[in-house]
Amino acid sequence: MKPKILIVDDSSTMRQSVSFVLAEAGNEVIAASDGIDALKKLETTDSLDLILTDINMPNLDGIGLIQKVREMPKYKFIPILVLTTESQGAKMKMGKDAGATGWIVKPFTPDSLIGTVNKVLK
Repeated sequence: MKPKILIVDDSSTMRQSVSFVLAEAGNEVIAASDGIDALKKLETTDSLDLILTDINMPNLDGIGLIQKVREMPKYKFIPILVLTTESQGAKMKMGKDAGATGWIVKPFTPDSLIGTVNKVLK
C-alpha cells in the first residue's frame, strides 16, 4: 500500500512541487492550503502516514496545526515534518514543543525530501 501524506502549505507552487516529488516516489498525496484546510481534510481521511506542514501560513499556522493534530486521538502519534524557510532555533523549539517529529528547511532538493520522508516512514 502506498504511504499517504498530507502536505500543508499556503504556496500553491510549493504544494505542487512537493506533491509531484512525493507522488513520483510512490506516495499518495493530499494537499491543503493552510491549517484550517488541513484539519478539514484530516476529519474526512481514514488513515494517514505522515504530515508535512509549513509554519508561516494564514488562518492557522503550522505550530497551531501541529498542536491541534496532537489533540486528535487518531493522529496523536503520526509523524509531522515541518517544511519551512525558518531555520531559527526558537522556531524549531516551538515546533518540537508542539509535537513536530522533524524539520526540513527550504529550499531542499527532491532527493533530500524523499530521503527524510522515507526515514520517517520506516
